[in-house]
Amino acid sequence: MSQTGPALWRRPVPQAGAIDMSTTTITPPPAVAAIATRALTLTNVLYTKQGAIAYVTVNRPKVLNALNVPTWQELQAAFADAQNDPAVRGVILTGAGDKAFIAGADIDGLAQASAIDAERSSRFGQQVLDLIENLGKPVIAAINGFALGGGCETAMACTIRIAVEHARFGQPEVKLGLLPGGGGTQRLPRLVGKGRALQLILSGGLIGAQEARRIGLVNEVVPAADLIARAEAILNEIVANAPIAVTYALDAVNKGMQTSQNEGLALEASYFGLCAGTEDKREGTSAFLEKRAPHFAGR
Repeated sequence: MSQTGPALWRRPVPQAGAIDMSTTTITPPPAVAAIATRALTLTNVLYTKQGAIAYVTVNRPKVLNALNVPTWQELQAAFADAQNDPAVRGVILTGAGDKAFIAGADIDGLAQASAIDAERSSRFGQQVLDLIENLGKPVIAAINGFALGGGCETAMACTIRIAVEHARFGQPEVKLGLLPGGGGTQRLPRLVGKGRALQLILSGGLIGAQEARRIGLVNEVVPAADLIARAEAILNEIVANAPIAVTYALDAVNKGMQTSQNEGLALEASYFGLCAGTEDKREGTSAFLEKRAPHFAGR
């Protein structure tokens, strides 16, 4: 396994274009109620919950947490469970060990893939990353080392990215005769701009954590010992806010990035109106006026 291998599993990206507000259905987040979730049996992913936070860890440290089909499938299962559990308000995604977050794909499998298999795998991986990006709950990538190819693409699908000082980032697929297939050609330019994205994609070069922070690929760089604690602190700050407002804010930003500013503003206004009719809005405004901490119920 090469640590510079790209991820190859994804889903078709919806056609970019305008959001028709006359036909757009605005679906509220799931009601906060008891939802039974089946126990997950996972081999390549560790999945635990503590309080309002779910922890997802890619657990293949011997191959630098490389992505293969079973690992993609287990990531999908873990994030689907987190999405459907009303007690989970946010997720931390990281890699096992101290060398890699996710170093790319298993090159052995990639080398044997036919064109049809590669496209099918690419589409499935895109589907998993779309689930992560549009979970309706914040996902923090705690990047503890190499984030290359599919690893960088996975990090970019997360809401916020926190990296250790020795982390390295890149999309080296061109060195294998490929191009990014897990959303790298789409998410990277949206995060860092077209010019910087093309330089990284076309050169296949790697950058360090501080450079990644400088160009906007990473939100913060922290010492390795503080990585998970910092991710937890950010999530706890978000969890203190109104759940419905957080969900709608995430969706407004994600959908707004795919359409014109005017249509994004229309979606924002629709969500603003929906939030104004919630119990959480009444609680939040009352708490502010009464100079006390709010107690949000997610209704």
